[in-house]
Amino acid sequence: MSACVPAGATEPAHTERAHPPHSPPPGRRRGFRVASADLSAAVAVFLIALPLSLGIALTTGAPLQAGLVAAAVGGLVAGRLGGSPLQVSGPAAGLTVVTADVIHQYGWRTTCAVTVLAGLAQLGLGCLRVARGALAVSPAIVHGMLAGIGVTIAVAQAHIVLGGEPQSSVPDNLRALPAQLAGLDPAALAMSVLTLAVLLLWPRLPGRAGHLLRRVPAALVAVAGATAIAAAAGLVLPLVDLPSWRSHALAGLPEGPVLGLVAAVLATTLVCSVQSLLGAVAVDKLASARPGAGHVVRSDLDRELLGQGAANVVSGTLGGLPVAGVAVRSTANVHAGAVSRNSTMLHGVLVVAAALLLVPLLELIPLASLAALVMAVGIRMVSLHHIRTVTRHREVLVYAVTALGVISLGVLEGVALGIAAAVGVALHRLTRTRITHTEEDGVHHVHVRGQLTFLAVPRLSRALHLVPQGADAVVALDGSFMDHAAYETLQDWQSTHTARGGTVEITGRRTGVRIAEPGALASGPVPDGEPGTSGDCRCRAWTAWRNHQCDRPSPAPDDAGARPDETLESGEADPRTGRALSAPARGSTPGGRQLARGLSTFQRRTAPLVRGELARLAREGQRPSQLFLTCADSRVVTSMITSSGPGDLFVVRNVGNLVPPPGAESGDDSVAAAIEYAVDVLAVRSITVCGHSGCGAMQALLDSRPASPASPAATPLGRWLRHGGPSLERLRDTGAPAPRLAGRPPADDVEQLCLTNVVQQLEHLRAHESVAHALKEGSLELHGVYFHVGEAQAYLLAEQEEGRVFDRVRDVDLVV
Repeated sequence: MSACVPAGATEPAHTERAHPPHSPPPGRRRGFRVASADLSAAVAVFLIALPLSLGIALTTGAPLQAGLVAAAVGGLVAGRLGGSPLQVSGPAAGLTVVTADVIHQYGWRTTCAVTVLAGLAQLGLGCLRVARGALAVSPAIVHGMLAGIGVTIAVAQAHIVLGGEPQSSVPDNLRALPAQLAGLDPAALAMSVLTLAVLLLWPRLPGRAGHLLRRVPAALVAVAGATAIAAAAGLVLPLVDLPSWRSHALAGLPEGPVLGLVAAVLATTLVCSVQSLLGAVAVDKLASARPGAGHVVRSDLDRELLGQGAANVVSGTLGGLPVAGVAVRSTANVHAGAVSRNSTMLHGVLVVAAALLLVPLLELIPLASLAALVMAVGIRMVSLHHIRTVTRHREVLVYAVTALGVISLGVLEGVALGIAAAVGVALHRLTRTRITHTEEDGVHHVHVRGQLTFLAVPRLSRALHLVPQGADAVVALDGSFMDHAAYETLQDWQSTHTARGGTVEITGRRTGVRIAEPGALASGPVPDGEPGTSGDCRCRAWTAWRNHQCDRPSPAPDDAGARPDETLESGEADPRTGRALSAPARGSTPGGRQLARGLSTFQRRTAPLVRGELARLAREGQRPSQLFLTCADSRVVTSMITSSGPGDLFVVRNVGNLVPPPGAESGDDSVAAAIEYAVDVLAVRSITVCGHSGCGAMQALLDSRPASPASPAATPLGRWLRHGGPSLERLRDTGAPAPRLAGRPPADDVEQLCLTNVVQQLEHLRAHESVAHALKEGSLELHGVYFHVGEAQAYLLAEQEEGRVFDRVRDVDLVV
């Protein structure tokens, strides 16, 4: 019997979720609980946030309490209302330049009002659901802006590190630096150097003791160490000064020119929003990369923007700095193992407690130590990784223009210059097209490098008219875009040239690959027996591996030169080619022709593209990242649904994607051997069990339960399906919650058994010794996948409060 059969039921209609699309479904209301992981993560984030908040407030020239207010509000308000549960918000280094400029021009109370107005603007943008629009900004602009802000911070804090006072702009700070070096304060410099040394060396402590000590944040150790040494040595240094909370300045009515205030609000809104949204995307990636993370629900960016807006309104009203997502604290939160937004909120509670109870200790901290801490943060904002990335993508000009603009003119002006540079680079790439004409062995080659738009049509026409009438021509398009004007020009010339006896072959970016769109342009000569792109077949590139049965009509007997009932023998000549056949004619059956055609297509089209990668794998050996165990059904193409290539997957396929338990009677050692080899020899990092819809093995289990071990089945298939018995028993167990699909119930009993079977086979996997050992060491993850063939939809198994749920896999953002 067939291993798997297509499902006959029609596709069920999907019900809409009652909750936002990027948020977990609402669970049952329970009392407030705090996981131990959240508590430890909150302490770790608090120990980082406390000195950084004071340092950022010092950098901006705001009251130092404003940094603590912003940290507390960011943890409590943004943590509770935001759409990214693991992102930690507070005063951010990226906002220091904007905030310092506003304070310098309009004073502190007006700066608080600007923060409130920026929060209201964020609330409006969140209500309009335009958060994802921020991700359309070129990463080169964002990283250039952050690099410019980092340089501005570092240059300004260098004056405090040397014992002086910073100026209002980078050029002024650079001009004043020689005089500052001449009159430096040795005590301030010593504390700063000590702080920087601890920040640099603490994460590199060796050995087991170093591993334990590194759990304490380097920022806390650096500031605490400098404070203790300064107090013990009796050094006379400017210290943190926290006035009484009774005299803390709150927001006032904005005072100043309207245009200037609007610019300040726009700059604050821009930096807060972009930094928070990009930070939320980065936190999602960090969380999904954690060992054993499973399916991580991505952030709701519109809700995150609303949460950040509410936090800025509250922070500005209470006299705090602007609030945004902070990369350093968020990274520490994820690495500390936080599992919910409780860690972020608890960190806010700890900041409030410290602001009220630890004031005497905080006032012992030297300002030079805080300045060195913030200067280190500013230096790290100029990321060499980002510079290499934008250089590789040929966007270093945009990065440099943005960074220099922020350093010289300000954040808004720098971003505007960066956008202008990005537009200019895009237009340059769009209009820079090289068209050449060459002749080789009587074949005329027209090579188009770049985007083919109406601007290049005159040059394209001149090159095409260099091809003589009746000649063979190859047009190579080495670009990713062709507009309608260029398409019509090329199509008209092709029609005219072929009508006059010439031939035209139009290829895509790689040699020998015909372009798929527009389809009419790929209608050149096609080898015999190969599906073409014109006439009776309208294939596209993706149908080459699809079982679509697109055979060309068989030649008529007159054309073939042989009788229909005649078979060529070995040694006879083929009347079409004149060559003798040394063996029985290949492709003498439909199956043989299909196999030969597929092999020929691979050798001509695919092999030249993958030969280098396969040669590397042949030299280095296979190093797959995961073992993929799935059904033998021909409709389940593992490399397609996982977007993987050669060397990525170690695949085991059998009828029903079954994993016999170790020691099972009538078991199949081939599956156990593959598991042992994958885990112990190849050291795969994950094992996936993938079921699918319309599985014939599951239908067979439902129709006829396999025989018991005492009475073995009569056929090999029946004996094999006995390993699916535990899945059938699990399905019929009404006391245990059955796995389900998110958003809709299973279509029928077969689909429910397919889902249950994935869960059961994962249990069998855990019983294998090599798998259990790797899971215990934390070097292996197990995943369950259900692939609905008719929907072309993959579902990933996730553990939720209400049980095991197969949820849809959505796109993951690539913006860093």
